[in-house]
Amino acid sequence: MSTITTLTLYPIKSCAGISLQAAIITAAGLSHQHVHDREWMVVDQAGQFLSQRSHPVMALIVPSLQADSMTLQAPGMAPLEIPTVQPEAAQAASMDVTIWDSSLSARDCGDAAAGWFSQVMGQSCRLVRFDPEARRLASKKWTLDVDAPTRFADGYPVLLISQGSLDDLNQKLQAQGSAALPMNRFRPNIVIDGVDPFEEDFAAIIQAGAARLQPVKPCTRCPIPSIDQATGKFGPDPMDILLTYRGNPRVDGAVTFGVNALLLEGAGEILHIGQSIELELDF
Repeated sequence: MSTITTLTLYPIKSCAGISLQAAIITAAGLSHQHVHDREWMVVDQAGQFLSQRSHPVMALIVPSLQADSMTLQAPGMAPLEIPTVQPEAAQAASMDVTIWDSSLSARDCGDAAAGWFSQVMGQSCRLVRFDPEARRLASKKWTLDVDAPTRFADGYPVLLISQGSLDDLNQKLQAQGSAALPMNRFRPNIVIDGVDPFEEDFAAIIQAGAARLQPVKPCTRCPIPSIDQATGKFGPDPMDILLTYRGNPRVDGAVTFGVNALLLEGAGEILHIGQSIELELDF
C-alpha cells in the first residue's frame, strides 16, 4: 500500500521546516494554523531573496507555531516572536522584492525582525511576508497553461519525493563508503512510501483522498542538498553520485530528484501521515 509518510511545512524560505501529522493542501501548497508554505522570505537591502545557497546558516533558523504567532530560534540568539495574524493592509509596510524572475510587493516585517535576521545571517537583511493581494504563478511552460499560484517557493506549490528514491540513493552512497543522508537534505513537502524508486517521476496524477495532485516538472537540484540541515555546513555532497544516474533530458541534463506538483482538485482537503494514496502512471 502506498502512503504519505512525511508532511513538512516551511514557513520561511530556506529556513528549517516544521514536521506535521496533518496539513491542509491548498492551490499554493501546504498550510497549517493559517500559516502557509514559504509565506515568509529573507531579502537583502535591495529586496533580492537570500537562501541557503549563499547562507547555509539559514538551516539553523528553526520555527515553531503558536496560536497567533511564530517563534524563531537560532544558535546564540534570543528567540524572536513574530505575529502570524495578518495586519490590516493600511497598517502593513511594503517592500519590492525579487525571487528568481518574479518581482512583486511584499509586506515588511519590521526592524526588530530585520535586526535579528541580520545578526544571524551576518549581513544586513530584512524579513518579508507574502502579500495576500499579490499574485505569483508557477511557470506555464510546465503547468500546461494552468494558473498555479505559489508564494516564495522556488517555483511550484508542492515538492514530493518517494522514500524509495532516497533509499536508492543511500544504497549507492553507502556502497562507495559514504554515509546515508536524511530526507531533509532535499526539503520536500510530501514524502510517500510504498512505491518503487523514482516512480514519482512517471506519475500523471497522485490521488490523496479528494486531493488530486499533478506532477508537472522534475525538480532540478541546486547545492542545497549538500548542506547538512542539522549543522548548517556543507558536506557530504550527494551531487557527484547523482550526476552519474540522475541527469534528466527533460531539463537539459540537469540532476533531478523529486517532482514539483500542483493541485488540480481538493483545495482545503486535510492530508495526514499514514493516508493512502494512488499513483496514476504515465509512461
